[in-house]
Amino acid sequence: MTILSPALRRASAAGLALAAACLTASPTSATATARPTAGHERAAATAGHAQGAGLDRYYRQRPVWGSCVQGPGDRTGHDLAKAGVRCADVTVPLDYADPGGRTITVAVSRLKATDTRHRIGSILLNNGGPGGPALESPPDIRTAMKEAGPRYDIIGFDPRFVGRSTPLDCHWPVGTSVLAAGLGRDSFERQVALQKGLADKCRATNASVLPYISTRNTARDMDVIRGVLGERKISYLGYSYGTYLGTVYTQMFPGRFDRTVLDGALAPDDYNPRLLRGAEPENERALSAWAAWAARRDGAYGLGRSRAAVLATVHRIVVASGRGPLTVGTAPHAYRLDDTQVPSLLVAGIADDTSRQRATLAEQLSVLARAASGRPTRLSPEFTEVLRGMLTGDDAKSPAAQSAIICGDKPAPRDPEGYWRDIERHRARHPLFGPLTRNIGPCAFWDRPREAPTKVHRDAPALIVAATGDPRATYKSSRALHALLPSSKLLTLKGAHRHGLYGEYGNACVDGEVNRYLATGKLPENDLTCVKRAD
Repeated sequence: MTILSPALRRASAAGLALAAACLTASPTSATATARPTAGHERAAATAGHAQGAGLDRYYRQRPVWGSCVQGPGDRTGHDLAKAGVRCADVTVPLDYADPGGRTITVAVSRLKATDTRHRIGSILLNNGGPGGPALESPPDIRTAMKEAGPRYDIIGFDPRFVGRSTPLDCHWPVGTSVLAAGLGRDSFERQVALQKGLADKCRATNASVLPYISTRNTARDMDVIRGVLGERKISYLGYSYGTYLGTVYTQMFPGRFDRTVLDGALAPDDYNPRLLRGAEPENERALSAWAAWAARRDGAYGLGRSRAAVLATVHRIVVASGRGPLTVGTAPHAYRLDDTQVPSLLVAGIADDTSRQRATLAEQLSVLARAASGRPTRLSPEFTEVLRGMLTGDDAKSPAAQSAIICGDKPAPRDPEGYWRDIERHRARHPLFGPLTRNIGPCAFWDRPREAPTKVHRDAPALIVAATGDPRATYKSSRALHALLPSSKLLTLKGAHRHGLYGEYGNACVDGEVNRYLATGKLPENDLTCVKRAD
């Protein structure tokens, strides 16, 4: 799952290569009406709601496809237009139990199939998050799909309250809620106050919609999109959190999905308000692998000539930030980083083991090492964007939506003392990452979810893609999902510390197997293993 703001993801290349910053308005030239359309699916909008119980009008919408451009400064819209993508808004009920009540819009994009003679159908995309937009993704996915791409209508969408889909803005002062508890009790108490304040801000500004922001409602929106597109079944490609969303869809709407790819997959029990809890060993191994890489390049980064020396430098930076916030950068781009924030920066940087991202993290740690020695240096534009996105509220819509979805899906423990005891139990074994993975978050102060989480009780054929060293959705978690779906097949990339593979990582074996499945609809006879290529 992605855990940082869009600006931080872009600049650090952490997690998946997701969309650009969230946009705040829906396409003015792309609205959906409620006119009946012959041949469209007349399906119920959700498991648990009766067929036709006021929901038919949503399924019968005829989307009006128009330009994705929202204005002269809309670079995303202009890029989509150049690629031939068109956009529309689809109207859905805020509350599926009250289909005659308040409505919201979900922004959808479509890159139509060009090989219409061999057209397979529509494939719906989700980039993870939660709270990751995918409106802009169809051109990149068409490229990744190679020969199979022209045979699909490729459909991107921004989930409800994300991006162009009635976006949620809680006016958060920070760009991420995923922070560490710090080195001592005082830092933890500041975290309790911060996280409670974030929850309070969402409740004060958006109380009327928070109960309806959930994965189950996003899955219901997906099925409306399927019906609006006139598809009996829809294919799906989901990354990270998107694998959980895809799994939920297969359980709520059996028989309505076709080819399904789940990349960086999470078992349902591993998706919860503390997203990284239990992944401490994988993050430590990823950090250690990066440290060995940096040690071989000590001449460039000065972090240490051995793996142990680089890790000692990391420890020195964290300890220094605990004594007092580090001054990073120089005016006018100077920021303050403390012991609750430095571990988040590290976690962001180790979810991608490509040389480019490893160099980015090494450059950032070089700056932090100088700051820890009292020698702040001028920041690069890229690192400036990372810190701005992390430490300010300039780009805080996506993390607020992320928390709203997670907190709306599953309850979190509420007693701060329970979190503190958990942190202290894990600090000795995992001194760097334990205080982050076990820390308190906004969900401890959120209202309880309106619905129970989805249980997996139906089999679903799917291709599950996983890296053995994934520090986000662990390989163990992907294997657990594979066991819950006996008809699925597991495509393993051995030796990679990477979250998100297909079309992102450049492994020809992984891309080829996924494209073979998307082109033929046939899963491999057995689980498959690919091997990471040498840098």
